[in-house]
Amino acid sequence: MKKYDIYGIGAAIVDTEVIVSDSFLSENDIGKGLMTLVDEKRQKYLMKELTSQRVAVKRSCGGSACNSVVAASRFGSSAFFSGKVADDDEGIFFVKDLNRAGVDFHQVDPSRGITGKCLVMISPDAERTMNTYLGASLELSYREVDEKALASSEWLYIEGYVVTDDERTAVARDAMIYAKKNGVKTSLSLSDPFVVEVFSDNIRTIIGDDGVDLIFCNGDEARSFTGTHTVEAAAEELKKYAKTFAITRGAGGSLVFDGTSMIHTPGVLASAVDTNGAGDMFAGSFLYALGLGKDFSWAAEFANAASSRVVSQFGPRIRVIEYISLKQQFNIQ
Repeated sequence: MKKYDIYGIGAAIVDTEVIVSDSFLSENDIGKGLMTLVDEKRQKYLMKELTSQRVAVKRSCGGSACNSVVAASRFGSSAFFSGKVADDDEGIFFVKDLNRAGVDFHQVDPSRGITGKCLVMISPDAERTMNTYLGASLELSYREVDEKALASSEWLYIEGYVVTDDERTAVARDAMIYAKKNGVKTSLSLSDPFVVEVFSDNIRTIIGDDGVDLIFCNGDEARSFTGTHTVEAAAEELKKYAKTFAITRGAGGSLVFDGTSMIHTPGVLASAVDTNGAGDMFAGSFLYALGLGKDFSWAAEFANAASSRVVSQFGPRIRVIEYISLKQQFNIQ
């Protein structure tokens, strides 16, 4: 039996989530619904503007892969995460928050720079808009990959956001190669439509000629990556890159391929107030379910239910009591 169920690699980011109006987005020339990379000066300006308006703020250790491994850990998976933070207040907060969630963390030396931050703005229609300053997370190197822990993991899970520069793409590629050589199952999230559109070549570099075991994406990401116009057509093309995959479709549920059959699982009715973290929760809970020995149909149903809890509240995480409630709902001991 391996020590870890999931080994995540991604941007180590402190998420600051705020509720904003559509007018705030337009007045500040912010592309709604997109993840936009910004410099620290721009992010500080936006935070100052929001502070003056006395908006609600919620902070947590974040980044896509981080959110997924935290979700899996909260359900009961043993999880490990590799990223890069600085030796500053935000970096200290990140590590403590991650450890509180039961996730082991590894980096060789803290960066002397500034810990990455993501300003997650939630508009009245529950759409998330992200302005991200990557900071120290850009310094992620293969030194941050703990090969012993990785070889002792069932799954490697990498977020698509690492492909925004060649250096981190190389780290992810090398981790994938090491995992495959050591019998670790490989998974990748495409993460964001913008990332897929601009950095598809880097995504293919990480996937490699022999593909990965599992890809997570939403419908927009699937169509963009495969150059198709429908989710069904994208699903056929994804078979070239992954043995299995899961395509989330919001309220429409999910479409998963288990290597043999295509399975559509209906969504769970929810009153969405904040879609931030829904895809991350889906991936984390899906991998948790696979770790229990469940099939793809069961895993998709469970992940859909978990995601519906996330969108029904403010923030990318659900309360501890809700993890317990979901396990009871699905008769997990």
